[in-house]
Amino acid sequence: MSTTTPPIHESHESEERPESPPGGAGTAVRPARLIHNEATTEIPVHLLFRDEPAPASEARRPAVVNRRQGTGEQPRLGRPAPVRRRPELRPDPGLQERPARVLPGAAGVLAGLGGIAGCLATTWWAGVLPGEVLGAHPGAGLGAAQWAAYAGAGTLGLSGFGGLARGRTGRAFVLGLFGRYRGTVRRTGLLWINPLLRRRRADVRLRHWRSGAVPAADANGVALRVVVLVVWRVRDTARALLGIEEHETYLRECVESALARVPVELPGGARSGADAAGDALTRLVAADVAPVGLEVFSVQPVRVEYAPEVAAAMQRRRIAALDDRQRATMLSSVVDSVEDTVTRLTTRGLVELDDYERKALVRDLTVAFCSARREPA
Repeated sequence: MSTTTPPIHESHESEERPESPPGGAGTAVRPARLIHNEATTEIPVHLLFRDEPAPASEARRPAVVNRRQGTGEQPRLGRPAPVRRRPELRPDPGLQERPARVLPGAAGVLAGLGGIAGCLATTWWAGVLPGEVLGAHPGAGLGAAQWAAYAGAGTLGLSGFGGLARGRTGRAFVLGLFGRYRGTVRRTGLLWINPLLRRRRADVRLRHWRSGAVPAADANGVALRVVVLVVWRVRDTARALLGIEEHETYLRECVESALARVPVELPGGARSGADAAGDALTRLVAADVAPVGLEVFSVQPVRVEYAPEVAAAMQRRRIAALDDRQRATMLSSVVDSVEDTVTRLTTRGLVELDDYERKALVRDLTVAFCSARREPA
């Protein structure tokens, strides 16, 4: 049994059907059904029901829902922007401490004496000295050769005595020539250094610096004033004196920066908290000053106090907290004493108490113990 699809009419004009041939012989051939519309073209009906391929899956972005006006809805918060790490401080790889070439001081002394001797010999040669001093000599006069000898001997003497330097323990010389680093001298004793080189003294001893009152904060954000003790020394003289303008000023600013990032505990706090704060400060400051040739051994707070603007309020708060703690401790001690006394009296059979008498005894013992604890010693 076959079913036929009823015709679809979309236009106002009627669609004519072809008549079957007389006698009903054969099957009538139906034309393709069409949709007629004023605004569209003729579309075959079978094209409307054909199987279309499944649409390809595409990655879709999440829908953004904005705030609707007048509804009181809050906009959806966006993702926080990624925090960029601060650029790492990298020192100049070519600026690194290296030993300079120097000579023992005896070489400079001998050169200076040789220059003096050369000047005396040239003077005798020119005949400038009296005859009684070095014997009779007519002298050749002050000519070009004599002046050249004077110049050579004088240069030798000035170079010999002018290059003498005394190296001391804990001090170093940073040498430079026309703005270029030439090396560091850490030797002690009498030395001879090229007098054309510029010398800059560097203190390489173990040093300590006690800061002033530096702003800081505790774990709750309360403003504090902290005095720290920093133990440090210059490890690389080239980077400390030539790689930065003032290494001591830079060290102080690094300490202030570390105190702004690390919470500091008050002296009355936990001992582990104070040690942790000192370790964190030491680690941060050592990492900040290492690229400029400094070595930090310890950064420890030696005095911690509240800032002047919050000192009075925080002092009252601390006193109230101590008072509450003392009251809680005293109450716990009194309750334990009363309980122990009543338990001993009843378990040993010294007294037999009902509920009313027990409550009265507990009240009287509590008052007695509290009064005894409040009396001054």
